[in-house]
Amino acid sequence: MQLQVMNSPFNQEQADLLNRLLSTLTETQKVWLSGYLAASHSNFVLGTPEVPAAELPSGSTGQTISKEVTILYGSQTGNARGLAEKAGKTLEGRGFQATVLSMSDFKPNNLKKVQNLLIIVSTHGEGDPPDNALSFHEFLHGRRAPKLDGLRFSVLALGDSSYEFFCQTGKEFDARLEELGGTRIYPRFDCDLDYDEPAVEWLEGVIDGLREENEEKAEFPQGSTPQAVGSVYSRTNPFRAEVLENINLNGRGSNKETRHIELSLEGSGLTFEPGDSLGIYPENDPALVGMLLEEMKWDPEEIVTVNKQGDVRPLKEALISHFEITVLTKPLLEKAAKLSANEELRKLLSPGNEEKLKAYLEGRDLLDLVRDFGPWSVSAQEFISILRKMPPRLYSIASSLSANPDEVHLTIGAVRYHTHGRERKGVCSILCAERLRPGDTLPIYIQHNQNFKLPNNPDTPIIMIGPGTGIAPFRSFMQEREEIGAKGKSWLFFGDQHFVTDFLYQTEWQKWLKDGVLTKMDVAFSRDTDEKVYVQHRMLEHSKELFEWLQEGAVVYICGDEKNMAHDVHNTLLEIIEKEGGMSREKAEDYLAGMQQQKRYQRDVY
Repeated sequence: MQLQVMNSPFNQEQADLLNRLLSTLTETQKVWLSGYLAASHSNFVLGTPEVPAAELPSGSTGQTISKEVTILYGSQTGNARGLAEKAGKTLEGRGFQATVLSMSDFKPNNLKKVQNLLIIVSTHGEGDPPDNALSFHEFLHGRRAPKLDGLRFSVLALGDSSYEFFCQTGKEFDARLEELGGTRIYPRFDCDLDYDEPAVEWLEGVIDGLREENEEKAEFPQGSTPQAVGSVYSRTNPFRAEVLENINLNGRGSNKETRHIELSLEGSGLTFEPGDSLGIYPENDPALVGMLLEEMKWDPEEIVTVNKQGDVRPLKEALISHFEITVLTKPLLEKAAKLSANEELRKLLSPGNEEKLKAYLEGRDLLDLVRDFGPWSVSAQEFISILRKMPPRLYSIASSLSANPDEVHLTIGAVRYHTHGRERKGVCSILCAERLRPGDTLPIYIQHNQNFKLPNNPDTPIIMIGPGTGIAPFRSFMQEREEIGAKGKSWLFFGDQHFVTDFLYQTEWQKWLKDGVLTKMDVAFSRDTDEKVYVQHRMLEHSKELFEWLQEGAVVYICGDEKNMAHDVHNTLLEIIEKEGGMSREKAEDYLAGMQQQKRYQRDVY
């Protein structure tokens, strides 16, 4: 559709602008825009708060702000934060006054003053709160928590149903707020990795619950989520980025394969800061999809519906691009049991078999499920309707936008292992390692992460601890600090298996060290010595100097594996603070908690 100037109320410049915009819009965006324009008599401006009626020009009408709503988020990777900010904008567009805060920035003593509270929180690790939710979670579950008889609340919980403690943190907040006397505005929603649609549904329910019966509903498209003007690309509308480079960083003979990937952002309008992540929507291995189709005796070309919007695809394409087939979850097995007459599957899901079920889910995929509990007399359409949508994979960005305009770099370790009689491959990492070539494209989006950011003051010292692919964000940090001429001291702790084959970005680090961009570097190569040496051992060797840096106000960053490395590094930091600061363990824990509150202890862990 092209807008013609001669029969429209627009001048040539406006028509050109509109034509350029319209050609880039998806059908969903066009529907949203038409609803937005239809509602334009209400005083909602895209991406901005509503102007109170008192500030409107004489003769104009606006919806009066009738309720204050506090939105607190607990977010490790930025998903909950993004949803909280969108919810705030939507609420303001509907006539509410929204305050959006990280739980770590909210003063718990102000809780008694809050009437309407929305909690948006993810669950991290083995059922733990995210780092920026820890102190508020502890306060609320402690003895100092106040009675909240006047509070109305609702909780949106984010999680991953492949983990045992699915949405645990959200469930705990929900139960505790009720226990303290609060009443629900709307029931808690527990969201899996595909959270976009449930989050919109939850917010609509909350808004209905907040409105008084006699309050006129704002004329605004149902289910829409206004966003600030910027790039048109997002998690729900990814940009197809061209691959510029894809090289193996490890030397010949290494046990590992780590890919350095450079993608073009040209024409996307996407921007990021050091510490942010990149989301990739990967494709399943066509060989695995082929085995699944063969096992189920399905026609690869059968046309199936892949979503609620009614989009259709050939079955093989749908299984490659749209559905998760490499992870089993309890909810998936429960749905599969309804499609199967297999008694063994029902027995596995019966009460008392939790440990056996947990053991079965570990390391198995959809092909295992259909082989172990067949035969299946079910259509392909029925079967794929129980599958989760393909979730994006998040990777820490390994480059600075100011140092590499229109580009984003990633450091991705290839995941391969053998279990349950078959070779297994990481979906995204092996796509990148084995099938991705320069010139190919990947669907991507930027995931902003306010919990992992360089200090505002470039003179602040920083300590970076990142073994293996955990080095990625620190390459971004160094590129940025070199660009801005940061004068603050910097110290890197890096570890891997072998110095000769596994020192990722070695020449870059040595150049930064030589040029003074990096002040100090300590490395640990665990397989080069009889006794395994890790980054925490190097930290202990320099405990006195490390504590001096902490006393000078240094910010500590940890990136990498949460279960082992991050846990060990945390305990080592406590040990150093205890020893060098002459403190008890309890005082050392308070010291580290204080650093966390001041955003001087930041983690990007997975």
